Amino acid sequence: MTSEANPSQETYEVHTQANVPVQMRDGIVLMADVHRPARNGQPLDGPFPALLERTPYNKSAESRVLEAAFFATRGYVTVVQDTRGRFASQGGFSKYVNEGEDGYDTVEWLSSQSWCSGKVGTYGTSYGAHTQAALASLDPPGLGCMWLDSGGFSNAFLSGCRNGGAFELRQVTWAYRQALDSPEVQEDPAVLKAALEAQDIHAWFRRMPWRPEHSPLRWTPDYENYLLEIWRHETFDNYWKQVGLCAEAHYDSFSSVPQVHMGSWYDPYARTTTDNFVALSDMKQGPVSLIMGPWTHGQRSVSHSGDIDFGPDSTLDGNLDEDFNFLRLGFFDHWLKGGRDHAGEEYPVRLFVMGGGSGRRNSQGRLDHGGKWREEREWPLSRASETPFYVCAGGRLATAAPGGEHPPSEYLFDPDHPTPTIGGNISSGLPIMGAGGFDQKESPEFYGSNEPYLPLASRPDVLAFQTGPLTEDMEVTGPISVQLWVSSSAVDTDFTAKLVDVYPPSPDYPEGYALNLTDGILRAKFRNSWEEPSPLEPGKVYQVTVQLFPTSNLFARGHRIRLDISSSNFPRFDVNGNTGENPATSSVRIPARNSIYHDAAHPSHVLLPVVPAE
Repeated sequence: MTSEANPSQETYEVHTQANVPVQMRDGIVLMADVHRPARNGQPLDGPFPALLERTPYNKSAESRVLEAAFFATRGYVTVVQDTRGRFASQGGFSKYVNEGEDGYDTVEWLSSQSWCSGKVGTYGTSYGAHTQAALASLDPPGLGCMWLDSGGFSNAFLSGCRNGGAFELRQVTWAYRQALDSPEVQEDPAVLKAALEAQDIHAWFRRMPWRPEHSPLRWTPDYENYLLEIWRHETFDNYWKQVGLCAEAHYDSFSSVPQVHMGSWYDPYARTTTDNFVALSDMKQGPVSLIMGPWTHGQRSVSHSGDIDFGPDSTLDGNLDEDFNFLRLGFFDHWLKGGRDHAGEEYPVRLFVMGGGSGRRNSQGRLDHGGKWREEREWPLSRASETPFYVCAGGRLATAAPGGEHPPSEYLFDPDHPTPTIGGNISSGLPIMGAGGFDQKESPEFYGSNEPYLPLASRPDVLAFQTGPLTEDMEVTGPISVQLWVSSSAVDTDFTAKLVDVYPPSPDYPEGYALNLTDGILRAKFRNSWEEPSPLEPGKVYQVTVQLFPTSNLFARGHRIRLDISSSNFPRFDVNGNTGENPATSSVRIPARNSIYHDAAHPSHVLLPVVPAE
C-alpha cells in the first residue's frame, strides 16, 4: 500500500493495450491506447483512478507514450485517444466542434470500466486543453479534475481564432501542416502527400483569399472545408457559441471540479487562459488555479521566447520545486487519490514577471531580459493602478493628458503592402511566422520584410509614441487596453496597437533593442458590436478600444515605454481591404488614409496596470 502522504510513491510496470475502441453516441468509433499499472507483465484489476488525454496529434507518438507511462507507473490508468477523424479514429475531421460530446462520451465510458475507480482526471496541451474545456462545458459526472495547458477557448471569436474581428492566420498554417496526417493523405501518400508538400505556402499567402477547390488544401476536403468555414464566419453568430469554441457561453454548466489553467505571456491563448481563470474562480467551487510563464506556446521547458531569454529559473523544470510531470502528479494525487497536500489554494496565482535582466547578449546570442516568479492571491492584481499613458504630438507618450488643439497623426495604409509580423503571440505559425519576443526590425527571417531591413517604427504606416527614459523601474502586470480616437477615409479599416519595451543602446546592442511585449487589433466595423458590424463614415471621428493580451513586465530604469499604432500585422492577421467586405471572401483592396487624434478633446491613450514597487 502507498502512504496517505504520497500515494504515488509505489511504482508499477505498464501494460499497454493499443487501439481500444470507444463508441460515440452517433456510432462513430474513436480509438484509444490504454496504459494500465501492471505486475509481471499483467495489467492489475485496480480499481485505479484514470487520466485522459484527447489529441489530434497521434495518441501513439513517442512523447505521449512516455508521458502516459510516467502516470501509469504511479498508479493511474492513463488513456490517450485520437480525436475524431485523426489517425486511428473514425469520422470526418472538423476542428474543435465535436470535442464536447466526444469527450463526454469518453469520460463516461472510462469511468464505468471495472479497472477504473470512477474518478477521471484530464490533461493535455494546446488542442488537448481545448478538448478538456469542451467536455467540461457539458459537465460529465465522472470528471474529477483538470489540468489545461496552453488552451481551452474562453471565446475563440475574441481570442484564438479571431481577434478584434480579424482572423488569426496561424489557423491556416495549422490546417496546412496537419492535412499531411489526414486519412486521405495516409491512404495515398505517393500522390496526395507529394501534392501537399509541393505547395509553396509562402506564395499561397500572397494569393489570399483562398477559394474552395482552389487552395493548397484542395486534396483534403475536410481540412479545406472547415478552414474556409471558420474563416468566413466573420460575425459572432451561433457558430462561435458552440461547445468547443466558447466556454463562456457555457460557464453555467461548466464543471466545478478542481482545475489548473496554465499559459504564457507569448502564447496565443494568454487571454483565454486568464479569462477562464477570472470567470471560473468566481463561479465555481474548484479550486481554480492559474500559472502564467514567459514562454511561447507549450515551451515550458526552455528559458527563451524568440530572441529573448529569461534565465534558467523561468522553466518549470528549474522552478516551482518539481518538474512538470511531478507538478501535475501532485495535483492529481491530491484530488484523485486524496493524498499529499497540493499547494496553491492560498496563492492560486503563480506568474512570471519578465524583465530586470542584464540586457547583455547571452552565450546563445539572445537578449538577457531576465525575470522572476511570484505568487499572488488574485488576477488581475487589485494593487495595480490603471495608469493612462497618453499619445501626444511629436511621437511622445506621457502621463499628462494633452491640452489644446493638435492636428492628428496620419498615415496611408495600403493593404497590398502590410506591416510584417515580427514575433508575438503565435503558435503553429511555421514556416510563415515565428513566436516570441524580437527586436522590432525587419529581417530576412520574417515574412513580408524588405531590404534594407529597417526598424518597423521607420515605416510610414507605423506611428510610434514613446516615453523618455524611465527614472525608476516600473512593473506593468495585467490586462491592457488602448483607447483611440480615430478617423479613416474608408468605410472600414483595422487599427493595431503594440506595447514595446525599448532598451537603450549598449555595447551588445549599439542601436538599442525594441522588444515587443503584447499587441492587439480592431476591425473598425466591429467597434460597437461583434454581432452587427457597422461601416465608418469617412472622415468622422470615432472612439475605439483595442484590447491587447495581458502581460507582466518590468520596464527597467533607463528604458522607454513605446506604443506602436498601425493598421496591419501580417501574416499574424488577415489584411483588411478597407472596403467593408469580408477579407476571407473579397479580394478587392483599396488604400485608406487613417488618423489618430491626440488633443484635449480626443485623449488617445494606453491603459497600463502599474504595480507599486515592493
